[in-house]
Amino acid sequence: MSGDVGVGGGGGEGGGEGGVVEARLAELGLTLPAVVPPLAAYQPAVRSGVYVYTSGQLPMVDGKLPVTGKVGAEVTAEEAKALARTCALNALAAVKSVAGDLDRVARVVKVVGFVASAADFTGQPGVINGASELLGEVFGEAGVHARSAVGVAVLPLDAPVEVEVQVELVGV
Repeated sequence: MSGDVGVGGGGGEGGGEGGVVEARLAELGLTLPAVVPPLAAYQPAVRSGVYVYTSGQLPMVDGKLPVTGKVGAEVTAEEAKALARTCALNALAAVKSVAGDLDRVARVVKVVGFVASAADFTGQPGVINGASELLGEVFGEAGVHARSAVGVAVLPLDAPVEVEVQVELVGV
Protein backbone atom coordinates (compact mmCIF):
# COMPACT_ATOMS: atom_id res chain seq x y z
CA MET A 1 0.00 0.00 0.00
CA SER A 2 1.42 3.33 -1.02
CA GLY A 3 1.74 6.24 1.35
CA ASP A 4 -0.55 8.24 -0.97
CA VAL A 5 -3.84 6.67 0.06
CA GLY A 6 -6.60 9.14 -0.69
CA VAL A 7 -4.41 11.61 -2.59
CA GLY A 8 -5.82 12.48 -5.98
CA GLY A 9 -9.18 10.83 -5.44
CA GLY A 10 -9.55 7.59 -7.31
CA GLY A 11 -12.67 6.63 -5.43
CA GLY A 12 -16.21 6.38 -6.61
CA GLU A 13 -18.59 9.25 -7.13
CA GLY A 14 -20.42 8.99 -3.84
CA GLY A 15 -21.49 5.34 -4.08
CA GLY A 16 -20.31 4.79 -0.54
CA GLU A 17 -19.45 1.11 -0.90
CA GLY A 18 -15.85 1.67 0.13
CA GLY A 19 -12.63 1.82 -1.77
CA VAL A 20 -8.91 2.09 -1.18
CA VAL A 21 -9.21 3.89 2.16
CA GLU A 22 -11.74 1.43 3.55
CA ALA A 23 -9.58 -1.45 2.31
CA ARG A 24 -6.70 0.10 4.27
CA LEU A 25 -8.92 0.28 7.36
CA ALA A 26 -9.70 -3.42 6.90
CA GLU A 27 -5.97 -4.20 6.65
CA LEU A 28 -5.61 -2.44 10.02
CA GLY A 29 -8.38 -4.64 11.43
CA LEU A 30 -10.85 -1.75 11.58
CA THR A 31 -14.37 -1.32 10.27
CA LEU A 32 -15.90 2.05 9.60
CA PRO A 33 -18.71 2.44 12.17
CA ALA A 34 -22.12 3.96 11.62
CA VAL A 35 -22.17 7.72 12.10
CA VAL A 36 -22.69 8.60 15.76
CA PRO A 37 -26.03 10.43 16.04
CA PRO A 38 -25.82 14.02 17.30
CA LEU A 39 -26.37 14.59 21.02
CA ALA A 40 -27.88 18.06 20.44
CA ALA A 41 -28.70 20.57 17.67
CA TYR A 42 -25.85 20.02 15.19
CA GLN A 43 -24.76 17.79 12.32
CA PRO A 44 -21.97 15.18 12.65
CA ALA A 45 -20.22 16.76 9.64
CA VAL A 46 -20.76 19.53 7.11
CA ARG A 47 -19.16 20.24 3.77
CA SER A 48 -18.18 23.74 2.68
CA GLY A 49 -16.57 23.90 -0.74
CA VAL A 50 -13.65 21.46 -0.81
CA TYR A 51 -13.59 21.00 2.97
CA VAL A 52 -15.45 18.71 5.36
CA TYR A 53 -15.57 19.73 9.01
CA THR A 54 -16.65 17.21 11.61
CA SER A 55 -18.30 18.07 14.87
CA GLY A 56 -16.50 16.87 17.95
CA GLN A 57 -16.58 13.07 17.91
CA LEU A 58 -16.75 11.15 21.17
CA PRO A 59 -15.29 7.64 21.46
CA MET A 60 -18.72 6.00 21.12
CA VAL A 61 -18.78 2.27 20.41
CA ASP A 62 -22.14 0.69 19.62
CA GLY A 63 -23.95 3.77 20.93
CA LYS A 64 -22.19 4.11 24.27
CA LEU A 65 -18.98 5.29 25.85
CA PRO A 66 -16.73 2.38 26.86
CA VAL A 67 -15.04 4.50 29.57
CA THR A 68 -15.86 7.75 31.35
CA GLY A 69 -13.92 10.06 33.62
CA LYS A 70 -10.87 12.29 33.69
CA VAL A 71 -7.57 11.35 32.11
CA GLY A 72 -4.93 11.16 34.79
CA ALA A 73 -7.51 10.10 37.40
CA GLU A 74 -10.11 7.47 36.43
CA VAL A 75 -8.68 6.95 32.92
CA THR A 76 -5.04 6.26 32.06
CA ALA A 77 -3.23 8.12 29.30
CA GLU A 78 -2.91 4.81 27.39
CA GLU A 79 -6.67 4.17 27.61
CA ALA A 80 -7.36 7.73 26.50
CA LYS A 81 -5.00 7.38 23.52
CA ALA A 82 -6.98 4.33 22.37
CA LEU A 83 -10.20 6.30 22.84
CA ALA A 84 -8.81 9.14 20.69
CA ARG A 85 -8.21 6.54 17.97
CA THR A 86 -11.88 5.56 18.22
CA CYS A 87 -12.85 9.24 17.97
CA ALA A 88 -10.85 9.53 14.73
CA LEU A 89 -12.57 6.44 13.31
CA ASN A 90 -15.95 7.98 14.19
CA ALA A 91 -14.81 11.21 12.50
CA LEU A 92 -14.00 9.27 9.32
CA ALA A 93 -17.53 7.85 9.35
CA ALA A 94 -18.88 11.40 9.64
CA VAL A 95 -16.64 12.56 6.76
CA LYS A 96 -17.88 9.71 4.58
CA SER A 97 -21.49 10.61 5.38
CA VAL A 98 -21.10 13.95 3.54
CA ALA A 99 -18.26 13.17 1.09
CA GLY A 100 -19.78 9.89 -0.11
CA ASP A 101 -16.43 8.13 -0.33
CA LEU A 102 -13.29 8.38 1.81
CA ASP A 103 -11.17 8.02 -1.34
CA ARG A 104 -12.18 11.62 -2.10
CA VAL A 105 -10.08 12.83 0.85
CA ALA A 106 -7.05 14.64 -0.58
CA ARG A 107 -5.58 15.30 2.84
CA VAL A 108 -6.34 15.69 6.50
CA VAL A 109 -5.88 19.41 7.20
CA LYS A 110 -6.46 19.83 10.94
CA VAL A 111 -7.25 17.82 14.05
CA VAL A 112 -8.45 19.36 17.31
CA GLY A 113 -8.49 17.15 20.38
CA PHE A 114 -10.01 17.82 23.76
CA VAL A 115 -8.93 15.80 26.79
CA ALA A 116 -10.99 15.85 30.01
CA SER A 117 -8.02 16.12 32.33
CA ALA A 118 -7.26 15.73 36.00
CA ALA A 119 -5.87 19.00 37.40
CA ASP A 120 -2.25 17.80 37.20
CA PHE A 121 -2.44 15.93 33.87
CA THR A 122 -0.28 17.49 31.14
CA GLY A 123 -0.07 14.66 28.59
CA GLN A 124 -2.79 15.88 26.22
CA PRO A 125 -0.56 15.74 23.11
CA GLY A 126 0.26 12.08 23.74
CA VAL A 127 -3.42 11.25 24.14
CA ILE A 128 -4.41 12.94 20.88
CA ASN A 129 -1.59 11.07 19.14
CA GLY A 130 -4.09 8.19 19.09
CA ALA A 131 -6.16 10.09 16.54
CA SER A 132 -3.18 11.49 14.63
CA GLU A 133 -1.46 8.12 14.34
CA LEU A 134 -4.63 6.44 13.03
CA LEU A 135 -5.03 9.12 10.36
CA GLY A 136 -1.39 8.63 9.36
CA GLU A 137 -1.83 4.85 9.16
CA VAL A 138 -4.92 5.25 6.98
CA PHE A 139 -3.90 8.12 4.68
CA GLY A 140 -0.09 8.02 4.72
CA GLU A 141 1.43 11.42 3.90
CA ALA A 142 -2.06 12.79 3.22
CA GLY A 143 -2.84 12.11 6.88
CA VAL A 144 -0.17 14.52 8.19
CA HIS A 145 -2.00 17.51 9.63
CA ALA A 146 -1.93 20.59 11.83
CA ARG A 147 -3.25 19.93 15.34
CA SER A 148 -4.30 21.30 18.70
CA ALA A 149 -4.54 19.21 21.88
CA VAL A 150 -6.36 20.93 24.72
CA GLY A 151 -7.06 19.95 28.31
CA VAL A 152 -10.59 20.69 29.55
CA ALA A 153 -12.48 20.25 32.81
CA VAL A 154 -15.29 18.08 31.44
CA LEU A 155 -16.67 16.81 28.13
CA PRO A 156 -20.20 15.72 27.11
CA LEU A 157 -21.39 12.51 28.83
CA ASP A 158 -18.20 12.60 30.96
CA ALA A 159 -16.20 11.38 27.95
CA PRO A 160 -12.43 11.36 28.48
CA VAL A 161 -11.65 12.63 24.96
CA GLU A 162 -13.26 14.31 21.96
CA VAL A 163 -11.78 14.85 18.50
CA GLU A 164 -12.80 16.95 15.51
CA VAL A 165 -11.26 16.69 12.04
CA GLN A 166 -11.08 18.89 8.95
CA VAL A 167 -10.30 17.30 5.57
CA GLU A 168 -9.88 18.58 2.05
CA LEU A 169 -11.62 16.76 -0.79
CA VAL A 170 -10.63 16.25 -4.40
CA GLY A 171 -12.93 15.99 -7.38
CA VAL A 172 -15.33 18.57 -5.98
